[in-house]
Amino acid sequence: MNVLSCSINTLKGLYDISGVEVGQHFYWQIGGLQVHAQVLITSWVVIGILLGSATIAIRNPQTIPTGGQNFFEYVLEFIRDVSKTQIGEEYGPWVPFIGTMFLFIFVSNWSGALLPWKIIELPHGELAAPTNDINTTVALALLTSVAYFYAGLSKKGLSYFGKYIQPTPILLPINILEDFTKPLSLSFRLFGNILADELVVVVLVSLVPLVVPIPVMFLGLFTSGIQALIFATLAAAYIGESMEGHH
Repeated sequence: MNVLSCSINTLKGLYDISGVEVGQHFYWQIGGLQVHAQVLITSWVVIGILLGSATIAIRNPQTIPTGGQNFFEYVLEFIRDVSKTQIGEEYGPWVPFIGTMFLFIFVSNWSGALLPWKIIELPHGELAAPTNDINTTVALALLTSVAYFYAGLSKKGLSYFGKYIQPTPILLPINILEDFTKPLSLSFRLFGNILADELVVVVLVSLVPLVVPIPVMFLGLFTSGIQALIFATLAAAYIGESMEGHH
């Protein structure tokens, strides 16, 4: 009973965290709902960049790929390799999910450093990378949790829950808490790294506006790409773990 209560409190805490506000924010009122407009605007821009780039690159597919088609095929092959390594031979159906996670996070992270969000003025708050907002990272983490629960249940049925008493029933509380701490670690790792990177750049630009911030900005681009890879790799690993049933 204590474990169930602790798990419920953990989920409630994750939900409460998604409502945390720092500074001012711009909202849309749609019906009876208050929508976080800043995140939606920047997320739509990122989705538009991805869809537009893919459409332009493959509008005239060639047998021997060149240019943009070659680049996108390389990215797809890379995502397939990551998925196969972490999930195993049954990786095929999960490539679109892992690829979507990786590309959305990658472009979102880079948009914070490369797109001039600050020049767009809002009534309240300011625009930034989607992954610079805890609401986005929590949503991505919860999607990952739903995905690996679905993967385990679709393959094993109700016997999937037998993993919680392996290798011994004594570990039942720890195994249950593990599934609730995974989305916490995923969301905070991504949010914390992107927020810290943007804050460091802002502080350096305000102190030394010319040469010094440039190396930090390039380092931020590198770490942003690494964070996207880490998130996608962990998502694939969790899915593979739920299908295999081992830790």
